[in-house]
Amino acid sequence: MIRGMTTGEAASAWRPALWVCVAALALAFAATNSEAQQSAPTRLRVVGGLAGLNQYALHEERFWGKDLARLSGGKYTASIVPFNQAGVPGQEMLNLMRLGVIPFGTALLSQISNEYPEIGTPDIAGLNPDMSSMRRVIGAFRPYLEKTLRERHSVELLAVYVYPAQVIFCKQPMRQLSDLSGRRVRVSGTTQADFVRALGGVPVSTEFAELMANMSSANTECAITGAMSGNTLGLHKVTSSLYTMPINWGVAVFGANTDAWNALPADLKTLLKTELPKLEAAVWEESERDTGNGIACNTGAATCVKGTKGAMVEARPSANDERRRREIFASSVLTRWVQRCGTVCAEVWDQTVGPVVGVKAPVGQ
Repeated sequence: MIRGMTTGEAASAWRPALWVCVAALALAFAATNSEAQQSAPTRLRVVGGLAGLNQYALHEERFWGKDLARLSGGKYTASIVPFNQAGVPGQEMLNLMRLGVIPFGTALLSQISNEYPEIGTPDIAGLNPDMSSMRRVIGAFRPYLEKTLRERHSVELLAVYVYPAQVIFCKQPMRQLSDLSGRRVRVSGTTQADFVRALGGVPVSTEFAELMANMSSANTECAITGAMSGNTLGLHKVTSSLYTMPINWGVAVFGANTDAWNALPADLKTLLKTELPKLEAAVWEESERDTGNGIACNTGAATCVKGTKGAMVEARPSANDERRRREIFASSVLTRWVQRCGTVCAEVWDQTVGPVVGVKAPVGQ
């Protein structure tokens, strides 16, 4: 985001230039689709999840690059590029899928919820303290998500992916949530900022690519990010304390433009409807493993795999901090989210996730 601008202002600043590129992307996809139609096997073009994470490298890339051809006897193939290397802002992914510029794509809820806040319902900061909670919440929200994507955005939902837990790295010791008071904390989304403010901290909105530069300076004292992605960046070298309460997770939707989906051969649609739930399950399992492995590597545990061992001190949330998380979520984070979004978010919450977690949307906001 451009410094000094709100999210909406920054989006408006780059959006005209973006749509100049959209036409070129559309022509490129049209050209590749034309080429695919003229040759066998049929080849799909897919924009996948985040590069550099095991969810993409071990599962998405393998499925589209190898497994699809094997499962279809060579009849269908696909190429895939991660969405953070696709050349378009993540905030526009859903719009590009709706237009058919990207026929098969992955959109991170935290990014598209800037424009469509109700879609970000299942991953509000402070909502899901563990993977089992995340599963229940997604299960409750999924029917609404499917219906909304299809009817309002012309996107067929094919899978829901989750990324590892977002935890807190700090330069100075952190033993409990109250230790964030007065500290400057890197956040990646609006509800994370609300959570930090409720604790008396100062949220610093920072893109992932700029995180290490900020943490290496005096600008930021703590950072909320994935345990393993933080290890990959080298955060364990510039921080000493790892507080392992999941603030949120990072949820993404994988879907197809409705026209592109309807145009697929019937046997290919059947194959994808059968196999993509298996891919989704594998991504979720990898996310849970990566959460634990990231903690192990940052703290130098013997169980660290495919990471760099650090010497950070792990602080686990106490029962008191779990109570504090629930209070902050209900009284501050959820309230501010409803204030920004309005009655539509309150209604969506009360119809989907609210009954599962036992919290009603605030009234009169």
